[in-house]
Amino acid sequence: MPKEDYPKEFLDLCRSVTAKRPKTVITHILKHGQITTEELKNLYGYNHPPRAARDVKEHGIPIERVTVVGTDGRKIAAYRFGDTTNLKVRRFDGRTGLSKQIKDALITKYGCRCFIYLEEMPEAALQIDHRVPFEVAGESEAMLPEDFMLLCGSANSAKNWFCSQCDNWRDRKDREVCLTCYWAYPDNHTHVAMKQLRRVDLLWQGDETQEYERLKADAAEAGMAIPDFVKEVLRKAVSGLNQ
Repeated sequence: MPKEDYPKEFLDLCRSVTAKRPKTVITHILKHGQITTEELKNLYGYNHPPRAARDVKEHGIPIERVTVVGTDGRKIAAYRFGDTTNLKVRRFDGRTGLSKQIKDALITKYGCRCFIYLEEMPEAALQIDHRVPFEVAGESEAMLPEDFMLLCGSANSAKNWFCSQCDNWRDRKDREVCLTCYWAYPDNHTHVAMKQLRRVDLLWQGDETQEYERLKADAAEAGMAIPDFVKEVLRKAVSGLNQ
């Protein structure tokens, strides 16, 4: 569909998006009608196309997945706009007043820290993310701070990858499953993306990096990988406490 045929409300919504990744996808689709996974990777360096499409969708812009033929003749995925005549406008990113209120509320309650790494970080380094992915539960009308979490960039990327690989994201769409997942509530989880795992992410920063280097050296001397060595240290410490 030529750009001039899109509703004005839709084009205004597209122009309101300033974040780099969704803006790149939107601009390409407006110009070419669609964007393929091949183009996302080769032209723009995005190695996780579903996340790029999700970014667009989370701004209230309808987007759908279709199958096309790639340059090598194989079938690949492409993304194009969905129904633009019935928009549910959602402008929720780091620049809206509502998201600033939610971010401030989370910082007031939990401190200026990543919910995964539990480390103090500059406010600018923290991003708001849904506890339960938008793809699973959609958007609640209330938009309560409790429905969101603060993540640093690396934690957010890790969550996005694990969630996109989860069967609940792909097929089941059961909000209750997400509520017991590590990536929603790392301090109280019973699974990690529907796998019977338990997970703790540890981060050493500042002067603590010296402690990490000592652990690294001790692990090498013991002929063990650092995660296995840390587990062994914890086992011995817990065993000593229980004696």
